[in-house]
Amino acid sequence: MGRGHMPIGRRERAKQAKRERIMTAARELFLEHGVSGVTTQQIAHRADVAIGTLYLYASTKAELLIMVQNENFAAAIDVGLAAANAAAGQGALEQVVALIHPVVECVREHIENGRTYLQELAFGDPGEPYRQAGLALAARLEDGITGLLTRDEHIGAADAATLARVITAIIHISTTASVHMHRSDEVVLADIRDQIHATLAPHQRAA
Repeated sequence: MGRGHMPIGRRERAKQAKRERIMTAARELFLEHGVSGVTTQQIAHRADVAIGTLYLYASTKAELLIMVQNENFAAAIDVGLAAANAAAGQGALEQVVALIHPVVECVREHIENGRTYLQELAFGDPGEPYRQAGLALAARLEDGITGLLTRDEHIGAADAATLARVITAIIHISTTASVHMHRSDEVVLADIRDQIHATLAPHQRAA
């Protein structure tokens, strides 16, 4: 047997299986009914676990939502970073838009869930482990935008970091504000693109 690969015990496998069932049940029910239309008891029932067992993995419905959305958010960032790298040479604007495109689609897959997720990250307890993971993902997105902007020789590192925070704020407002709820993804993305263009324009004009 090779070193460094300890076999997973039966108890640990059982815990992983329960967590996967809970995640699957929560994901399905949140998509079907939205976070406000689902109870933790319904999730426990669909996952075939006792409600007390469910609370061992997440103590509130909000934490369950964050668990589910974190996985989706992480996958969207991965896709976006790959798309941004593929757009190398097209300019900072196009690369940033390529990065955020799947992120916006992820947040808007279910409008209520996406809004609640971002609000929980922004205003919830930052010490809670699942929120910490979500905030780390948000920082990864911001760092990714910063990295793309620093490829532009006319944008310094300090300005790139500030601009990245502005762009993430634009994404947050554009995907959570009530006035945008009934817009299509294409319209929201086009509006975000225009805002990013206006944000970067002073640097382009100075160049």
